[in-house]
Amino acid sequence: MLMITNMPLRGSRISVVALLLLVFGAVAGCSVNPATGRTQFNILSTSTEINMGLEAKPQVTEQYGGEVKDPALQKYVTGIGMKLASFTEGEGPSYPWSFTVLDSDVVNAFALPGGQVFITRGLLGRLSNEAQLAGVLGHEIGHAVAQHGDEKISRQLILAGVVAGTAVATSNSDDKAVKEGVPLLVGAAGQGFLLSYDRSQELEADMLGVRYMVKAGYNPMGQIQVMKVLASLSSVRQPEILSTHPHPEKRVTKLEKLIHDKYAFTQNNPNYGFYEERFRRSVPAYIFDIKEPGN
Repeated sequence: MLMITNMPLRGSRISVVALLLLVFGAVAGCSVNPATGRTQFNILSTSTEINMGLEAKPQVTEQYGGEVKDPALQKYVTGIGMKLASFTEGEGPSYPWSFTVLDSDVVNAFALPGGQVFITRGLLGRLSNEAQLAGVLGHEIGHAVAQHGDEKISRQLILAGVVAGTAVATSNSDDKAVKEGVPLLVGAAGQGFLLSYDRSQELEADMLGVRYMVKAGYNPMGQIQVMKVLASLSSVRQPEILSTHPHPEKRVTKLEKLIHDKYAFTQNNPNYGFYEERFRRSVPAYIFDIKEPGN
């Protein structure tokens, strides 16, 4: 039970009214995500999260060196992403999905709220087959569908609303939420830890990513291969993606169990491939010309 007294909050500018708005906004913002089955806190409407992602996209893209100027490559990556995203229907909002290869040596992949998915040239060039690429994109699609970024932004927005003595969480203005949320996204990208996730969120994205991979006809072991590639890089210098997607060793163990228990039928099955040759034909050689740190 919530008890409210008339005692002043000394040393604080937070009013009782603001606290009430925080509590009721938090309660109103709780709902069950159909993709994960988990109750989560999210105050963003679908239109708000889409507009937030679209507005932040140009600035985030610029911070990572812009898009790779290769229409054929962008089309190839987009095709894989859209195929995976097609299997999210009925699991959440309908997003205007987009998939972008960023012209950066940084090893990273991430998703903005509302379906904007990115992979850097630095990560793409370290992959060796299409199933691995599908694993990366599927994982980021999983973050978007599970609305992990929305959860984090919702908490930050409602906290900012209380500190300012306002109620962002209970406002009917999508424009205000977008205005407040975009700097959070862009600022995080500039500091290299765009929407870092906790262990439970990573495991949810892994689970969803593997689900979409299997539905699209990929061998889900491609996801584990990616994790091992990242682990090998961390022995020299931790790639940026591990700052935002932590706990790789524990995630590999969970993924192995998931594939063994639920998707064993995909192993040694020609219907679930890695498609290495198609990947090599579609990704130009210059992508694999990687400048390692210190060289």
